[in-house]
Amino acid sequence: MITALVPGSFDPPTNGHLDVVERCVGIFDRVVVAVIRNPAKTPLFTADEREELLRACCAKWDNVEIDSFDGLLVDYAEEVGAQTIVKGLRAVTDFDYEIQMAQMNRHLSGIVTLFVATKPEFGYLSSSLIKQVAALGGSIDSLVPDVVAAALEERFR
Repeated sequence: MITALVPGSFDPPTNGHLDVVERCVGIFDRVVVAVIRNPAKTPLFTADEREELLRACCAKWDNVEIDSFDGLLVDYAEEVGAQTIVKGLRAVTDFDYEIQMAQMNRHLSGIVTLFVATKPEFGYLSSSLIKQVAALGGSIDSLVPDVVAAALEERFR
């Protein structure tokens, strides 16, 4: 069984994130979507809330598991038995950052990182931009799943 690990902050999950997960579903036997608990950041949603949102968004896929972790990604990947880390790329700037992370992870543990280019319609999406638009009362309905839009609306009410 081949397991892919799709890590991220997911604060909040976007349609771009789910596009990457959906493509993994069709390629890998098991997909672990893991929320990174980063104590250096102050997220809008707690890790538990982000897990809940992801569970709701990914419920249609039988081979997807949702979890969270802190510490080194490669340690968590080993813990869940992942052979591959999958990261979505929107632009060259994402690649510049992610290639360094991929090379460090490969150096630390030998794990391979697979990059998935986002669909063009999701290339501009970021959780930060979505939070800004939602906070200012803009429409985010086509950018995130309904459950995420509702959570953002409630949070900014």
